[in-house]
Amino acid sequence: MIHMTWRDRETLKKVKCVHTDAKKYLVNNALTVGNVYDVKNETEEFYYIIDNTGKVGGFYKEYFQDA
Repeated sequence: MIHMTWRDRETLKKVKCVHTDAKKYLVNNALTVGNVYDVKNETEEFYYIIDNTGKVGGFYKEYFQDA
């Protein structure tokens, strides 16, 4: 149940949102282009960050670049 402690975990790195042009999901409510977010966990396909809602969410890496 690692997801229960993500919010309190050490930040792995920072990433900057470069676009919110999602084909399938509504992303622009949770991310803002140009904002820098703290990565709490990372997989091959996703970054898990604290988004604009204040919760940890998983987003495709294509929305970000290293800050």
